[in-house]
Amino acid sequence: MFDIVRYTPEHKTEWNRFVAQSKNGTFLFDRNYMDYHSDRFLDFSLMFYLEGRLYALMPANKKGDVFQSHAGLTYGGLVMDAKTTAALTVMLFQELKDYLRANGFHGVLYKCIPWMYHQMAAEEDLYAMARTCDARLQERDLGTVIIQRNAIRWERVRRRALKRALEAGITVERSTDFAGFWQVLNDNLRMKYNSKPVHTLDEISLLASRFPDNIVLYLAKLHGDILAGMVVYVSTQVARAQYSSATPLGKQLGAIDVLYDRIVCYDYHHLPYFEFGTSAMPDSNAINETLIFQKEGFGGRGICFDRYEWTL
Repeated sequence: MFDIVRYTPEHKTEWNRFVAQSKNGTFLFDRNYMDYHSDRFLDFSLMFYLEGRLYALMPANKKGDVFQSHAGLTYGGLVMDAKTTAALTVMLFQELKDYLRANGFHGVLYKCIPWMYHQMAAEEDLYAMARTCDARLQERDLGTVIIQRNAIRWERVRRRALKRALEAGITVERSTDFAGFWQVLNDNLRMKYNSKPVHTLDEISLLASRFPDNIVLYLAKLHGDILAGMVVYVSTQVARAQYSSATPLGKQLGAIDVLYDRIVCYDYHHLPYFEFGTSAMPDSNAINETLIFQKEGFGGRGICFDRYEWTL
């Protein structure tokens, strides 16, 4: 019943238009975002047509004989609109299995779009996947989220750090100085984890130029010097702390706390959710207890980022 078509650049306008009016898509699925790392992933995104009308999308890539949705994105899965029904989604997944087998795939890794990004109920894919694919939970990361309508008061240690930052005269500003912040971020990640940011400076600068309303940099400064910064990813429902980092002096003076105060309590307080991201240790499923303790101190609580797998 469904016509399943592999995405090509000729579909870009149609793809982006569907993402923009979907019930669970965000700007991460816009091809102007997705394609920044097209050199690192073999794109195998799919478009599902029903009676000539685009019905759903699946951002995905191919790795060997495994179909992944999508390894280069924080979350993935089936992008749907308000007309999506449960029965047709079950049929879609049945036909998807046949399509993937015919194209030489032997396994699937499926990332879910967390419910807080849904603009209306959008878990037909989870039901269909369980019903038709014998899917198994492959990995579960713990994220931290503030639900703004039920926000929890900050812990005392965080309130004291905010007071310390304000008394020191730290100011917060929106900025385009990604180079200045990336130096702080790189230094921190190298010293703590011997790692680098997922995005290079050139990549985040390019993406911010393409999505200036969705990718926003905040800097905390003292006497003109950068003490801390935060890159915020802004979607319809959620403001997400994509990157945050501080210098040793910034940590001592509470620069991160004053950033969260401005961003969570003022600039994006109107959005239903603020997300701190996950707290897993690099290359591990273990929680970074220090990091999640800080996030919980701001009033964040747990939400799961799930990945499923099944064989074909």
